[in-house]
Amino acid sequence: MAELEATQEAVARAEAELREASCTVRSRDRAVEVTVGHQGELTGLRFLDGKYRTMTAGELAGSVLEAAERARTQMARQVMETFEPFTRPSDAVPEMTGMDVDWRAIFGPAVLEDGTERPGHRASDRLRDEIHEDAEDEHGV
Repeated sequence: MAELEATQEAVARAEAELREASCTVRSRDRAVEVTVGHQGELTGLRFLDGKYRTMTAGELAGSVLEAAERARTQMARQVMETFEPFTRPSDAVPEMTGMDVDWRAIFGPAVLEDGTERPGHRASDRLRDEIHEDAEDEHGV
């Protein structure tokens, strides 16, 4: 029982710690800075150094989405790291096998990838393509 109570207290501490957590990421082009909260919700957005003034709407949208996606992934990984100890079996009580968590189902497959991006597979690239195609449609191109 003592092990179970200690685990419950540790989980409560981890949850409290994560409620205060946030993650801030800059877009690769350094035009945008995005902050997300512990649930991946967007809590801050900054446009840096006036770079947005020379960007098309599609480029700016792509930068925002790229930074937000990376920030959410980093936050998800922080959540996974925080709760990882609870997924392991207890040394003191063999009956406590640890919780089985399907991180892929919770956060999506990207959170389990090693962070290297494959050319042509980024969601922000797909969005940029769609935005540019819409702009071309509006102008009859």
